[in-house]
Amino acid sequence: MIDTDLFPIDAAALGTLHDRVVAAAARDGLLDVAYRDVGTPVGTLLLVATETGLLRVAYEREDFDAVLAVVADRVSPRILRAPGRLDDAARQLDEYFAGTRQSFDLPLDHALSAGFRRTVQQALPDIGYGHTASYGDVARAVGNPGAVRAVGSACATNPLPVVVPCHRVLRSDGSLGGYVGGAAAKTALLDLERAA
Repeated sequence: MIDTDLFPIDAAALGTLHDRVVAAAARDGLLDVAYRDVGTPVGTLLLVATETGLLRVAYEREDFDAVLAVVADRVSPRILRAPGRLDDAARQLDEYFAGTRQSFDLPLDHALSAGFRRTVQQALPDIGYGHTASYGDVARAVGNPGAVRAVGSACATNPLPVVVPCHRVLRSDGSLGGYVGGAAAKTALLDLERAA
C-alpha cells in the first residue's frame, strides 16, 4: 500500500490516468460494462451499461458494490467506471427529474431479465407518464390475467427502475405496493409525474 503522506496523489493526474485506462480498454475491446452514478431527487442512482444499452439502474439502498458484483457474475467481469458511455442516460434522467422528459429514448439491454419477467418489464413503458395501472391490469395487458403475483415479482426485480416505470404499478386498491427504491422514492416519482 502506498503511503499517501510520503507520495501524495494528484487528483487531476489520477483522473487523467483513469481516462487513459478507460480509453485503452474501449479501444482494445476490453470494456464490456461501464458504470457511473448520478445524483437525483430520489438519491444517487447507479447506471450500468453494455454496448447493447442501459443494463441496470440501482438505488443506493441496493448496495452499489453488490449490484456490480451481480453484473460481473451474470454479464461480464470486465467493468470500469466509464461515465462517458452513460452521458445520454444521465442527461435523460436529469430531464425527467426536471419535468421536461416524459419517456426515455435509450437503448436497453434486457440481459438481466428473462421469460415472463422480461415480458412484463417490456410492457411497463406502455403505462403512460402520469398514469398508473394495477398489477392485475398489467397481468391482463400481457395476456396472463391470473399472473398478478408474478407481475408483482417482475416489478420487484425490474433491473431498470425509473427508466422502465414499475413505479407506475399499484395495488388494486390504489395503495403503493412495494418498490425497490422504497416507498418514499415511489411516492416522489408519482408526485413528479402528477405535477406535470
